Amino acid sequence: MHIPENYLSPTTCALMGAVMLPIWYTAVKKVEIKVKEDKETVPMLGIATSLSFLIMMFNLPAPGGTTAHAVGASLIALLLGPWAATLSVSIALAMQAFLFGDGGILALGANCFVMAVVMPFSGYGIFKLVRGKDNKREGLASFFAGYVSINLSAFLVALLLGLQPLLFKDSSGNPLYNPYPLSVTVSVMGITHLLIGFVEGFFTVGVYQFVKRQNQKTAVDQEKNQWGRYKSLLVLIACMIVFAPLGLLASGTAFAEWDIAGLVDNLSKYHVVATAPQGMVNGFNFTSLMADYSIKGLPEPVAYILSALTAILIFFILYRLLFGRRVAK
Repeated sequence: MHIPENYLSPTTCALMGAVMLPIWYTAVKKVEIKVKEDKETVPMLGIATSLSFLIMMFNLPAPGGTTAHAVGASLIALLLGPWAATLSVSIALAMQAFLFGDGGILALGANCFVMAVVMPFSGYGIFKLVRGKDNKREGLASFFAGYVSINLSAFLVALLLGLQPLLFKDSSGNPLYNPYPLSVTVSVMGITHLLIGFVEGFFTVGVYQFVKRQNQKTAVDQEKNQWGRYKSLLVLIACMIVFAPLGLLASGTAFAEWDIAGLVDNLSKYHVVATAPQGMVNGFNFTSLMADYSIKGLPEPVAYILSALTAILIFFILYRLLFGRRVAK
């Protein structure tokens, strides 16, 4: 679901970035208040961002020889609230874009809007609606929160991509940026995420119920089980890091995340003229330090694990620097 560089016009990227600026500002302010009220928020932000980052590394096979992944945004919204989820997923996406080349730098605002705003807020609202007042449907509610929210986000990505050939053309009428029309983007993204949504839904309900059980233990022996909750979640993160290379087994690239050569090769499959859009050819290029989660001289699985470890360490350090002084005494 990560929109790469040059698939969106600079105008679209600027607009989405402008939309996100006040949202990011509000998210930081909301999280600052939450941190002052609850000192556990800082480590939980690191854990939540790590879970989102890691689940996005597990690529899964999708129809048409492509891949897709879960996001974890609704899970974070249920655990920490939607504003904290906005901040957490935005930081995960920024890390992916700048350090690993996963998602465009200019497209960061668009990617954050669909995955760090629409997804957690819609998932949070769906959870509240389905759960009801008696809390008897929490499992079902958390599943639907994940399932519906990722499909809604995928639909918005499809709209952003599909509108490009309608709005941005050269003098000959050829698309300047993403060349896939709405009929292709909506159908492909829709079918893919109707299936991947089950992974998102089960991940959301599974981890949410796990954390809820740990919270219930905390009420019995607060000091011991607070550490127990962190310990259990950190063990989960460690297991996800170790098994992250399984995400490499899924062959193919996610739809509309190809480089230009891959894009041209796939256009005819979707009955689109196989010509590289000039806006993409002459667009912005950024070379990340660990592109595609690779490290020169290391086997791909080892580099994948080290990439995950690097990102997670940065997350915990970053949150400590941002909010450590605001922890309630």
